[in-house]
Amino acid sequence: MSGELEIVDKLMFLISSGKYSAHDRLPSENEIAGKYKVPRITARKAYERLEELGYIYKKQGKGSYVKDRSRHIELVLSGDVSFSRKMLEKGYNFQSNTIFCKEIGYNKKIYTCLENKEGDRVFKIGRLRYIDQQPIALHISYVAKSVFADIDLVGANISSMFDYYSSKGYREFSSKPSVLSVSFPTESQRKLLDCPHLIPLLVLESGCMEKMSGRVLEYTKIFYRSDCFSYVIP
Repeated sequence: MSGELEIVDKLMFLISSGKYSAHDRLPSENEIAGKYKVPRITARKAYERLEELGYIYKKQGKGSYVKDRSRHIELVLSGDVSFSRKMLEKGYNFQSNTIFCKEIGYNKKIYTCLENKEGDRVFKIGRLRYIDQQPIALHISYVAKSVFADIDLVGANISSMFDYYSSKGYREFSSKPSVLSVSFPTESQRKLLDCPHLIPLLVLESGCMEKMSGRVLEYTKIFYRSDCFSYVIP
């Protein structure tokens, strides 16, 4: 294990320092095994770990290559413009797919953020975001039926929550204080986002309000693949 981690650390340093550039071919497993005086299986596991971390990719029969980590999507973490609009304005090949609309049981944190009482009905709407057909983010919006009476009927067909709010007469939005954290994906999140377990997710929790009235429209929890984004915090 120590030999594997030594190789991983060394190659990560060489890639980060610019010794190897994007799409450069890395030494073969045999060459790595010889250089570090380890069995070939150790070199193979080191490369597998680097691939899971998003540093390299493999070409069948040709070897391992440095992944281009500079082509990240710039994301401004603000709540006054929809994610869909941000992506489309930047010219990305963007798609959104609603994957569920479910009523949830009482959750003190969510209900408090929505300023709802325990007996109120709250629904969560999950949407997968794609760039070039690759899933990059999972957005979950929690919405109270007391605010949007038809949410249980139309939630499964909403691709943009901001467009839905606009259709209800809400025009200008602001975000409540946001909380950022990092977590590793669960099994279900790995399947949805098509990412390995070593790629951490940036988790953004926030709320959306109407500017004029200050009325809370939703509580949001968003899971971003950290290997797909660079982040701008205004």
